[in-house]
Amino acid sequence: MARKNILFLTGSINQTSQMHAIATHLHAYNCFFSQFFSDDFFISKAIELGLLDTTIMGNPLRQRAEAYMQENQLAQDYKALKNKYDLVVFCSDMLFPQKFANTKTIWVQEGMIDPYTSLSAIIQKLKLPRYWSFGTSLNGTSNLCDIYCAASEGYKNYISYHGTDENKIVVTGIPNYDNLVKYANNDFPYHGYVMVATTDMRETFRYENRPVFLKKCVEIAAGRPLLFKLHPNEKSQRAIQEIRDHCPKDAMIFTEGPTNEMIANCEELITQYSTVVYTGIALGKKVHSFFDLEELHEKLPIQNGGTSAQMIANLCEAYLEFEGPKKEFLSSFPTFFSDKVNA
Repeated sequence: MARKNILFLTGSINQTSQMHAIATHLHAYNCFFSQFFSDDFFISKAIELGLLDTTIMGNPLRQRAEAYMQENQLAQDYKALKNKYDLVVFCSDMLFPQKFANTKTIWVQEGMIDPYTSLSAIIQKLKLPRYWSFGTSLNGTSNLCDIYCAASEGYKNYISYHGTDENKIVVTGIPNYDNLVKYANNDFPYHGYVMVATTDMRETFRYENRPVFLKKCVEIAAGRPLLFKLHPNEKSQRAIQEIRDHCPKDAMIFTEGPTNEMIANCEELITQYSTVVYTGIALGKKVHSFFDLEELHEKLPIQNGGTSAQMIANLCEAYLEFEGPKKEFLSSFPTFFSDKVNA
């Protein structure tokens, strides 16, 4: 019998590494990876022209993700042109390539979901393209995938409230954010600073007054050293110059490096819309965020000792081998997950 094929659709390096973690538990299958794409002609053309370079479909993130794939010897199949697939694992359902309409699909939450806004509500009410929200507020809410793997009960409630059938959603936790205490012991050389983790709002067409934000960071630091970790999708030279213009000269700036270890060694964490705020919360740090802090605590990804990848892989395998109609598998969720996924 021929081995079945699984395609993992990714975007950033973080998304790719999480999908890789799941694939390591699926040795019985042919696992391939592709940067997220659209089979819409106009969107595909916009990608070619570089108009979407700041999104998960853009060329810069694709180059970084594919470099990770090559380094880790992951089989690539951009746009799923080489093979037919028995299962596709999505990191986003903001777009849904029509070529997968009849394929088994699983959505895996990869990180924080942006706040739901009045624009998000208008897009849903008028049934406009979800990516017009210029963020991830509608990620996980399309109800188009067969199964949804959520980071926590808080996120399960969020995506079900905003459109996805609750019976499709299982709380699995997410790789990379399910064992955050492990970062407490590290060899990052600096300690005793206030850390700032920025977000790529401007690069994803959202408004931000960065000088005002930086002045607030200086105020919170109150004379303590500042350490900035820039979002990998940011225009780094612009961001660095702004920090030099508005912050003390001795502020440390990193465009790369071990973000979680940096957080573990900080005294206080300042974020905007960054998933890494959950590392700070899990490690007991005082955190600042553009999100409501009570809401963040409710949505904190479950800490299960790093078993999320195995749990999601178990789900992938079981769904791949299920031979009945999709709806029959979905109707078996309550008993299936307690008996199989957590095994």
